[in-house]
Amino acid sequence: MIIIGLTGSIAMGKSEVANICREQGIPVFDADREVHALYDSVEGANLLKPFAPQAVTSAGVDRAKLSAAVLADAKLLNSLEPIVHAEVARRRATFIADAEAKGHDMAVVDVPLLFEKGGDREVDVTIVVSAPPHLQRERALARPGMTPEKLDMILSRQMPDAEKRKRADHVLENNGTLDDLCHQTLVLIEALKRSPPTHA
Repeated sequence: MIIIGLTGSIAMGKSEVANICREQGIPVFDADREVHALYDSVEGANLLKPFAPQAVTSAGVDRAKLSAAVLADAKLLNSLEPIVHAEVARRRATFIADAEAKGHDMAVVDVPLLFEKGGDREVDVTIVVSAPPHLQRERALARPGMTPEKLDMILSRQMPDAEKRKRADHVLENNGTLDDLCHQTLVLIEALKRSPPTHA
């Protein structure tokens, strides 16, 4: 089974590519969604309570309060990330084993910080979704709750797009219509099926 590592900086169009893959019947592991599911669980609350008690409720984690706490204390993120990443990695391993057991020839791991956290070493091929900076900023700031300050903090944690493009096995250019992006994605999926990447 080919394990595809899908990534891209905020508002580049990574989620659209993930949806296109799902429509093709390819299972997709969404790391962000798993983090949200963790935060919405009692299990997640128990994991984070020692570090950010002000953001924890009986039902889970209040993401708005957690975001405010992280903005107020940069060191807090360094404490939280290893715990959250370890749990997400466990869930990802379960997802991959399940996809393989079901006979899929391909699975996608959608991870925003794929290169930053060394996740590229755990996949067979990497795809980066990219767009010009002005389009990225415009799309990001149109999101509910996004502010220039929050966007700058997110970007500061992400590897520059130019570096991601250099490291990627394949780059999808999201500077046109959704149909253009869909066409590029389908062409690449077919190419990978015809000529699977060799394992490192």
